[in-house]
Amino acid sequence: MANLNVERDGSILRITLTRPDRRNAFDAALIGELAEAFVDAGRSRAVVLSGRGLSFCAGADVDWMRASAKLSYEENVADANAMRQMFESIDRCPAPVVARVQGHALGGGAGLVAAADIAISGENTVYAFSEVKLGIIPAVISPFALAKIGGANARRYFVTGERFDAATALRIGLVSEVATDLDAAVDRVVGELLSAGPKAARWAKRLVAERPDGPETARWIAERRTSDEGQEGLAAFLEKRRPDWKS
Repeated sequence: MANLNVERDGSILRITLTRPDRRNAFDAALIGELAEAFVDAGRSRAVVLSGRGLSFCAGADVDWMRASAKLSYEENVADANAMRQMFESIDRCPAPVVARVQGHALGGGAGLVAAADIAISGENTVYAFSEVKLGIIPAVISPFALAKIGGANARRYFVTGERFDAATALRIGLVSEVATDLDAAVDRVVGELLSAGPKAARWAKRLVAERPDGPETARWIAERRTSDEGQEGLAAFLEKRRPDWKS
């Protein structure tokens, strides 16, 4: 892929945005490649999403925005739907997604952070839902951002478009952790994911997304308890040994 580096590291899928000269800003090609990369997550136990260079993702590419100004309404709808499908492919990825966020995460870049399950931020990372500064709105990323930061915080940061720091991103729930050593923090979280039952981690992600009702939760836990993985996890605990997925 021209705009991404996709690498399998054992059971980890590492997806890196590789447009550092453009601060990894979106254009149509990058959007398409990201969607394809996440659909192809396969049996990966964790996906690490990062950006090469000084910034994670600084939003939309200037040349792409310039071209979009000439699109018709129908063409704009098609363009926005392609971006929506990309964010949905990240959000619906069956494996847990960890975002490694440095430098800037602006506009759609903040949307990537919101679509990830776990976001680890560098201390000096700058965030913004900056669309209103351009006379537009963060519509496509709003389902993912609202799920993370809630309506009260969105009423401020969607509307002002102001930039905010990593400490604020942590306080409002956009990121999970702020770290001095970003790589070490990401490796630690990935290690925790790899210590979990592979299928259990995916079912736990589904649990958050689908929010089954009371009777359905009983069926879900019964299914996991009686599964081969659940039986192995329980046996390993009782026998004081490592489960087979950690060997």
